[in-house]
Amino acid sequence: MPTTPDMTTASDPALLDSLQHQVAVFARRAEQTRLGGVGQVRNSMDRAAYLLLNRLDKEGPMGVKALAASMGIDSSTVTRQVAPLVDTGLVKRTSHPEDGRAVVLQLSPRGQARLDEVRSSRRELMAELTQDWDPAERESFCALLTRFNSALSARQTSQAAPVGEVPATPES
Repeated sequence: MPTTPDMTTASDPALLDSLQHQVAVFARRAEQTRLGGVGQVRNSMDRAAYLLLNRLDKEGPMGVKALAASMGIDSSTVTRQVAPLVDTGLVKRTSHPEDGRAVVLQLSPRGQARLDEVRSSRRELMAELTQDWDPAERESFCALLTRFNSALSARQTSQAAPVGEVPATPES
């Protein structure tokens, strides 16, 4: 019967200490700058807002429950996070096309423009930060970061979700 290796003996503890430290530093710096882009405070965007707008852009209009499920978070959290986006006109609440009683959230034209602006600025920042990397290094970093986020998501899902629930995607 296979056993799970002891994590302290399976890998170099000093390397794991360095990795956890670098992840903590990355998280702090990313949150401090909000990865706002190149020199423009106006191009920064709250992480929750960015992820919600990005999800609505990629998946289209949806209800709060569907949005929450696709992001792997609770409906009350989505409701709380989407309220300021509706108030500022970045997201619209509209009637569901098939069931007029239900409400769907949709990216507004203003929200799309703001998201495009932030994406462009963040893209420019990523180019600047990795300007001395070759394309293979960028691809490798992106692949490893995606894999790391997927592992975090899977771990969170396995600890929190009932059996049979669909896990959230790594960008949640």
